[in-house]
Amino acid sequence: MVRFSLFGIPIEIRPWFWITMIIFGSLWTGSGSSRDAVILIALFVIAGSLSILVHELGHALVGRAFGAPTGIVLEAFGGYAAFPAGAFTRGQNFLVTAAGPGIQLIWGGIFLLILLFGNLPDTMIQRFVTYSVAVSFIWAIFNLLPVLPLDGGRLVEHTLGPKRTRTTLWISFATAVVITVLGVIYKQYFIALFLGSMAYQNWQAIQQHR
Repeated sequence: MVRFSLFGIPIEIRPWFWITMIIFGSLWTGSGSSRDAVILIALFVIAGSLSILVHELGHALVGRAFGAPTGIVLEAFGGYAAFPAGAFTRGQNFLVTAAGPGIQLIWGGIFLLILLFGNLPDTMIQRFVTYSVAVSFIWAIFNLLPVLPLDGGRLVEHTLGPKRTRTTLWISFATAVVITVLGVIYKQYFIALFLGSMAYQNWQAIQQHR
């Protein structure tokens, strides 16, 4: 367990976060026991961890700007910025939610400019910049899918409001099902499993909402 503060915000990184990042790094860079393979995985973990932390800082900093106490937890498959229940208005909730993927896209854009115009040699620095671009854009875009509990699902929820919760759940469920099917068709089984579990959760929520 790693604990520290950044911009006055307490941050906790749990062991499973590192484990999942190493797994993702191994899948992205290719497995191997050579020194270079280990370094590439380490670079991916650092780049990915920084990008995900920036994402959660986006939520946390905007939430704190609205007067809410906050803290960040990074755990398996991502993390979250915690706020007291009912801390925000509906409009504030939208802005707090949008700030995460928004700042992460800006972060990825900065590294993309470095990659395109920085004239970097083919070194580990270039690999780090490439990983930063990839994780930032993939993570932000994935989180913008209109599927609960992802940020995109929350944005739909805040847009439609509490009176249209059932509509939000159906949009979330249908999107998750479509992506699950596409994941199976294109043999992206991890995505299919991940979105399939979200589809099931949303279906349960639809049944309970009745």
